[in-house]
Amino acid sequence: MGEAKHMNVRPAGALGCGPFSFPSATPDSLRLAIFERIRAEGSVSRATIAKDLDISPATVTTQASALIDMGIVRELSALADGSESSRGRPPIALGVTPDAHLVAGIKLSENVHTAVVYNFAGEQVASATAPASNATDQHSVLDAATALINHVCAAASIAPSALSAVGVGLPGFIDHENGIVHWSPIIEPNGLNFANLMSDRMGVPVTIDNDANLVALAELWFGVGRQISDFAVVTIEQGVGMGLVINHKLYRGARGLGMELGHTKVALDGALCRCGQRGCLEAYVSDYALVREAVVAINDPLAASTPVADILEHLYRDAKSGNLAARSIFERAGKYLALALGNVLNLFDPEVIILAGERMQYDYLYSDTILEEMRRHALNSSVPAPPVEVHAWGDLVWASGAAALALSHVTEHQLTSKAATLA
Repeated sequence: MGEAKHMNVRPAGALGCGPFSFPSATPDSLRLAIFERIRAEGSVSRATIAKDLDISPATVTTQASALIDMGIVRELSALADGSESSRGRPPIALGVTPDAHLVAGIKLSENVHTAVVYNFAGEQVASATAPASNATDQHSVLDAATALINHVCAAASIAPSALSAVGVGLPGFIDHENGIVHWSPIIEPNGLNFANLMSDRMGVPVTIDNDANLVALAELWFGVGRQISDFAVVTIEQGVGMGLVINHKLYRGARGLGMELGHTKVALDGALCRCGQRGCLEAYVSDYALVREAVVAINDPLAASTPVADILEHLYRDAKSGNLAARSIFERAGKYLALALGNVLNLFDPEVIILAGERMQYDYLYSDTILEEMRRHALNSSVPAPPVEVHAWGDLVWASGAAALALSHVTEHQLTSKAATLA
């Protein structure tokens, strides 16, 4: 296997958002399927929709008219190249009405909080960041989240009440369906219905999810995942997370607690993880695991107050300059990561594995040696292992995934209600 491939996953000027899937358009989901096709393409004719979804042009015309009447779809200028019509007037295109709805997405973390506002066509309107505090009580976290929403809305020149929904991402064990944070390193106590608490604060619907799932959603809505039916995203920052997309849909598990790759066990009675158990992958690969080992490897003494990012950067410089102890820390973490990725291959057989997160700056974690070791852990077959890609999104990827979560919530509410399915 060659070395990991680096990608910028959102090309400038890219049109549309959401997965390019072709679901069966059942009577109950017909309008939703047509709308999602329009949003995915950005600009598309009725004839193309009929062909892609294998439904009659008359049906598309009827449903498109209803979407236009709802104010969420509009007619655009004729398709510029006339590619769908060899003679006569080029077909009129359909597109999502951008200002039909506005949503916000925020990512709450241990170091920095990020937020974005998106319109209904999937275009980013504004962004904002704020430093995180050490306070983990629910009131402080809610205050920080509310302040960040107000900040990003001010950047978008809108009132928070103009939002149709807010998506929130947090690290930890998150029940997306019921809005409950079972455990998170950034908020106490456990078992909070954070979605309801935040919704009461903001006066708008709030939906929450695990932050690693948000990166998978960002890929699915705005990145290479739009074209891929099955892929896995592994994130490495303060913790280790995983998002899995199967058949163009995010998989969460029966209780919403699936895909906790960071808490799969790689060593019996091993190192203590912040979740309270021992031997978790996260206890060997995440920030705090590397810092734990760094104290004995870094050549220069470090103050107790030295920020984690500075410690890791110092450790990495020492490793690159020939400090064998420092280098062994990264290589050991990489070996544990290779073991975990091999298990992902054996369990799910994804088309691609995407590595993301701030720790991807440390190439020891995905060197050729580590990727080759991942292959050795995979089933021995004649089928080549899938590619591993490193994606450089930046901090806003998490918030963009949260915005996709909110967009999905608004879309389903608009197009699967009883009123929307009439016609």
